[in-house]
Amino acid sequence: MRLTQQQITHIRQSVAELAGSAARVWLFGSRLSDQARGGDVDLLLDMDEPVMEPAALAARLSARVSRGLYGRKVDVLLKAPNLVCLPIHNRALAEGICL
Repeated sequence: MRLTQQQITHIRQSVAELAGSAARVWLFGSRLSDQARGGDVDLLLDMDEPVMEPAALAARLSARVSRGLYGRKVDVLLKAPNLVCLPIHNRALAEGICL
């Protein structure tokens, strides 16, 4: 995994502040491979409660995490009871790791 402990801590804190402490965050995609270079940070935010403003939450989380990772591009997927579950959500959960 190509994230430092400090970066993981920043991601966890950002998720807790914006989505609550019950939200779980998964890292998936190219950042899981130690052999890969570059690439964005792909996160899946898994929540048990409905999200009223999903686009705003994803944008705020992406921006906050990006600032903490010195401008690295961050993509955020949301999984909640009131949102459509797509194949990418299942793939992220199957292949990713919970931070």
